[in-house]
Amino acid sequence: MRCLVLQHVAFESLGVFAGPLEEAGYTVSYVQAGLAPLDKREWLDAELAVILGGPIGVDQVDVYPFLRLELDLTKARLASGRPLLGVCLGAQLMAAALGARVYAGRGKEIGWGALELTPAGQRGPLAELEDAPVLHWHGDTFDLPAGTELLASSAMTPHQAFRAGRGQLALQFHPEADATRMETWLIGHCCELAQAGLDPRRIREDALRLGAAARRAGQAFFRRWLAEETV
Repeated sequence: MRCLVLQHVAFESLGVFAGPLEEAGYTVSYVQAGLAPLDKREWLDAELAVILGGPIGVDQVDVYPFLRLELDLTKARLASGRPLLGVCLGAQLMAAALGARVYAGRGKEIGWGALELTPAGQRGPLAELEDAPVLHWHGDTFDLPAGTELLASSAMTPHQAFRAGRGQLALQFHPEADATRMETWLIGHCCELAQAGLDPRRIREDALRLGAAARRAGQAFFRRWLAEETV
């Protein structure tokens, strides 16, 4: 089985999800956004498609034209009914593809924190993340697309996760983040942290303190999602 991953920045990878994918028998292929056009047939044929995060916005198509293709591919994958996981920017692309508004949130939600699961979220794989720390790192948010199921919220962001159909999941937060590689995030997003007035030392300390629990919960969630939603 093949997992095709659309990546926007090198340090935002599958992270702690890589192990469960290998255990489940997937071969992972990364495609770097903006460097080479992604073949639509290849995108639709993969047993699992993943769209990772990045420091750009869905509405920046004039500045980053490749986003038009990404949005078209997201629409096609959703329409196919095949498994699709969107993380951060990937979740925003899924929301936009389903006709929802994507826009700047109330502020930057950056750092380690918990989720508030809806009853639907508590009944599914996201239950593995209840009371567990997850990494938040976003400024944009989205309205809940019509016909989807809200699974999680946070104090700052009402729409943290939604299910568009079987095997089609949008996550605004980062359960894939590997705390042992947190320094790459702090370096890669140094300008954003400075502009937001956030101290990287606090995020680094929290990663050291919470990283092991985040890994256990993130992998438990992903193993369960793969087993229940993609088989």
